[in-house]
Amino acid sequence: MNQQEIVNESELAIEFEALLEESFDATKPGELVTGKVIDVGRDHVVVDIGFKSEGHIPLNQFIDYDGRYHVQVGDDVEVLLMSPENEHGEVVLSKDRAEQLKTWNKLEQAFGDEEAVTGRVVQKVKGGLQVDVGVPAFLPGSQVDIRPQRNLDKFVGEEMQFKILKFSRERGNIVLSRRVVLESERKALKRDTIGQLAEGVVMEGIVKNVTDYGAFIDLGGIDGLLHITDMSWGRVNHPAELLSVGQTVPVVVLKYDAENERVSLGMKQLHENPWQQVEAKYTSGSTISGKVVSLTDYGAFVRLDEGIEGLIHVSEMSWTRKIHHPSKVLSVGQEVEAVVLEVSAENQRISLGLKQLTSNPWEELAQEFPVDSKLTGTVRSVTDFGIFVNVKDEIDGLVHVSDFSWTKKIKDPKEIKELYKKGDEVEAVVLEIDPDNERLSLGIKQLTPDIWESVPQRYPTGAKVKGTVTSITDFGIFMELEEGVEGLIHVSQLGIQRGEDLKEKFSLGDEVEAEVINVDRNERRISLSMKQAKRRKEKEEYAQYLDDTSAAVTFGDLLQQQLGGNEDEGSE
Repeated sequence: MNQQEIVNESELAIEFEALLEESFDATKPGELVTGKVIDVGRDHVVVDIGFKSEGHIPLNQFIDYDGRYHVQVGDDVEVLLMSPENEHGEVVLSKDRAEQLKTWNKLEQAFGDEEAVTGRVVQKVKGGLQVDVGVPAFLPGSQVDIRPQRNLDKFVGEEMQFKILKFSRERGNIVLSRRVVLESERKALKRDTIGQLAEGVVMEGIVKNVTDYGAFIDLGGIDGLLHITDMSWGRVNHPAELLSVGQTVPVVVLKYDAENERVSLGMKQLHENPWQQVEAKYTSGSTISGKVVSLTDYGAFVRLDEGIEGLIHVSEMSWTRKIHHPSKVLSVGQEVEAVVLEVSAENQRISLGLKQLTSNPWEELAQEFPVDSKLTGTVRSVTDFGIFVNVKDEIDGLVHVSDFSWTKKIKDPKEIKELYKKGDEVEAVVLEIDPDNERLSLGIKQLTPDIWESVPQRYPTGAKVKGTVTSITDFGIFMELEEGVEGLIHVSQLGIQRGEDLKEKFSLGDEVEAEVINVDRNERRISLSMKQAKRRKEKEEYAQYLDDTSAAVTFGDLLQQQLGGNEDEGSE
């Protein structure tokens, strides 16, 4: 190489160095520069930005949300120039600071243009949520949703869009609102939805809320009410049986009030009313099968078809047993057979019977034990009004307290328990059988003749009777003529002075005489009179007196006449 060439090369080196120095002066600390990754080490990434030396950036600045590294040799990366040279002669670069600077610029522009930004909810903090939009930002609890949200934890980790309400780069303060974004979206949806709303229109909506009386369906910016009665042609105990929040369902608009923005919706109207054909499909007396879908205190509902349910009342589950709750016989989900008892399409009601699948034991009992026949049974229970006697299988008959005895009256319920005990075997007479109402009336006194049948003959009107005082009342006294036969002497028939105290005049156990003045066999009542008896006795005594007096006068006249005649003869 000659001397001239050496000079030229030296001048080129000086020129290149000058250009390099000029480039250094053009790029100042705090500015963004683009560099190329020339090496990826264990802890650092080496980036060349065209300076004298390369920059070493910590590898952790290249980690994403999921903890994965996204960098390889040859990649172009935008970094922030922190310093052209440090004490080691290396250029100082930062990818994180570059990202932050770009993020703040982007957020500032979005705030100025009122555009939405995307961020991820990081954690719950006091008063709201912390959101990562490239830099930490605050989302107040009142701005999370259109409706107040009690559980903010469910939003953690969710990526959503927000509007910036407040922005301060100097303070590093950003306040977000998701509610504004949702309201804006809802207004746009509402405009579209209102344009489609009309009675009879079928739409899809999302279940927004479920209540006891129905569900609110979001049709897109506007809510409609789906009442429980419009959910199914069948019976619905609670809307939650059919719907859940967030579920997408087809509905038909039943009514739309544009002025008040009220929408009534229906689901069952999407299908033909199955009750229109029910009377032709289910005839009275036919046997059907279905699945038990619900149990209540009064019976079991059986699904016969889609939207069609029938009720088996507890009274129709057994001919003889008293079913206190249908769960004693049936269970939800059980497949059953039943007999159709009654169908009413107008009232959307089908009455079913379970016991009708078997013969009626009450009708069999009526044939086996007709009225007036005798039977033997076991006392099943003792009550204040009588005893129940089991006569066959689960059939009980009632012996009312009035049918225990012809003569003895039960005044205290305790007397019944003294006479009969549970498990006692008793004989009785069938008084009445009512298969329709499943009632059997029995009598014990009917086993023996009714003494009152002969009372009118044994105690005719005018007959004199004796008896014992058994009861003293304000209106008279009762006297026992024989066991089971009592008579009443009314106070007006006692022959005493008005105002006299009967208890001073009579005592229990006194033996008195009276006269029968009336007998009523049907009422089992004998009316007596001491006054009549006394009067009759006085008449008899007076008649006797008259007889005695008449005889005495006649005898005297004869004697007088005889004596007088003798005197005449003597004088002559």
